[in-house]
Amino acid sequence: MRVCLVSAEYPPMQGGVGDYTSWLAAALSRQGAEVSVITSAGVAAGVQTMADISWKANVFAVVPRWSFACWKWVRNIVREQRPDILHIQYQTAGYGMHPAINLLPLRLRLLSRRPKLVVTFHDLKVPFLFPKAGRARGIPGALLAMFSDAVVVTNEEDLARVVWLRDASSPRLRSRYGDRPLHCIPIGSNIPVRVPDAYNRTAWRDKLGVASDEILLAYFGFLNESKGVDVLLGAFGTLVDRRRKVKLLMIGGNYGDSDPTNVAYGQKIRSAVARSPYGDRVLWTGFTNREQVSANLLAADFCVLPFDEGASLRHGSLMATIVHGLPIITTRGQETSHASTRGRVEAQQMPGLENRVVLVPPKDVGALVEAIEQVAGSPALRETLSERVLEIAPEFDWDRIAEATLRVYREIAPVR
Repeated sequence: MRVCLVSAEYPPMQGGVGDYTSWLAAALSRQGAEVSVITSAGVAAGVQTMADISWKANVFAVVPRWSFACWKWVRNIVREQRPDILHIQYQTAGYGMHPAINLLPLRLRLLSRRPKLVVTFHDLKVPFLFPKAGRARGIPGALLAMFSDAVVVTNEEDLARVVWLRDASSPRLRSRYGDRPLHCIPIGSNIPVRVPDAYNRTAWRDKLGVASDEILLAYFGFLNESKGVDVLLGAFGTLVDRRRKVKLLMIGGNYGDSDPTNVAYGQKIRSAVARSPYGDRVLWTGFTNREQVSANLLAADFCVLPFDEGASLRHGSLMATIVHGLPIITTRGQETSHASTRGRVEAQQMPGLENRVVLVPPKDVGALVEAIEQVAGSPALRETLSERVLEIAPEFDWDRIAEATLRVYREIAPVR
C-alpha cells in the first residue's frame, strides 16, 4: 500500500506533530507500506534515512506556505506518486492558522483519480478566517472531517468534540458525507527508552549538579501557556521557601517551530526564573537528542505536568514519561460524554490514568505543592506509581499504533 503523509512540521523542525509523523512513517514502513511525506519547504528533502528509528522515506519538502497555493504542490505530488492513501496530520498552528488545509480534501475530490483521504486531528483549534468570524471559525474543521474518508483522533476528549462537530453540521451534507468512520488511536512516545553508552544515573545526576539528598523534579515539553508552567514554578517557589531540598529539571527545547506565540511566553518564563530567588535551582537542558532526553527523564525522581486543561493522551510529553516509567503528577481533565454518536465510531479502548498518576486540579498551586510533598516524601509511592504507568506503556507502542492505522486504511482502500 502506498501512503502519503502530509504534515507542516517534520524533523529537524522542533514540534510534536513532526516527530509523530516521522515515527508513524517508520512504523508503517516496517509493516510493509510504501511511505512518502509532503512537508514544508526548508526540511531536508529526498530519501531520508533515520538510523535511530530504522526507516527510509521519500520526503517532498516543497510547500513554502500553507495557503491555498499548497493545493498545487500536493496535487502534483499525488499525481506523480499515485498513493492509495493521503493522510493529513492536522494541527492548526502548524498550517499558519490558514483554512486551506481544511479544504484540501474537498479540492482533491475533484481529481479523476484520487487517493482515499484520512485526517488525524492533533488538536481542534479553529483557524483564522476574518475578524469577528465567531462560530463560523468552526466550519473549516467540520469540513475537513466531512470530506475526508476517515477521521482519526488521539484521545477521547477530541473524539467527543469531532462527534459534536459532525452532528452540528448541515443535515444535507451529513446525509451525503457524514457517515464516515471515526477512529480513536493514541499517539506514541517520540522519546524511546534509550540512553547514551555507559549511562549511569548517579553520575548523570552529579553532572547536573543534583546532590544525593536532593529530589529532582522534571518538566518535559515546550514552554506554552496551556501547560501550566507558571503554576509549576509557583509551587516550586513555595517548596524552596519551605526549605525543601529540591531542584527542577526543565527538559527539552523551549519553543516549537509551529507556534511563534510560544517564544514570547517562553522568554517571559525564563526571565521570571532568572530574577527569582530559586533561579539557581532550575536546570535547563535546552534542545538535545533523544538519548539525552531519555537520560534526563530517567535521572529525575518524578515528573510534574500541570496542564491547564487537564492531562490528555494528546500530549506526547505525557506519553514519554509513561514509557519511561516515571512517577507522574498531572492535572485532572474534564469528564467527557459521547452522548451523540451518529455514524460509526470505532474507539480503541484508551487506557485510563486514574490510580496510575497523582491527579490535582488545574491551576491550583496549593494542591500541586501538597502533591509534590506527598510524592517526594514517599519512595514507596514513587515505586508504585512507576509500576502502574509501565502497565499501560505497551498501549503506546508505535508498531501497535501503525497496525491500528493500517486497519483504518484497509477499511476505506482495500488491498486488491
